[in-house]
Amino acid sequence: MRELERRPWMFRTAKLGALIGERSWGGVVGINDHGQLIDGGQVNVPEFGYATPEGQWAIEGHGVDPDIVVENDPKSVIEGHDAQLERGVAELLKALEKSNPKLPQHAPYPVKLK
Repeated sequence: MRELERRPWMFRTAKLGALIGERSWGGVVGINDHGQLIDGGQVNVPEFGYATPEGQWAIEGHGVDPDIVVENDPKSVIEGHDAQLERGVAELLKALEKSNPKLPQHAPYPVKLK
């Protein structure tokens, strides 16, 4: 689960785009198994987490806030809608309209004779 929590934070840190959805749950401190006890139990110790380049703890206890909050309510999901995905596509289409990208030109196709 740590990996799923870390991805939106890394996406934001890399400035790849807007985060759309809801705040992540905020649990990223990893545990390691330190062996089995005589009664069959285990000892798991929290040992590592994530820090920002500035040396501050990241994510743990709060999660990652989205730039655009969109809830996927259960009724819509059951009906086959994904409000977060739909909003993401709408945001991308809006960005494409603004940037008006041009397709690259290519060389003429070769004429192949038999």
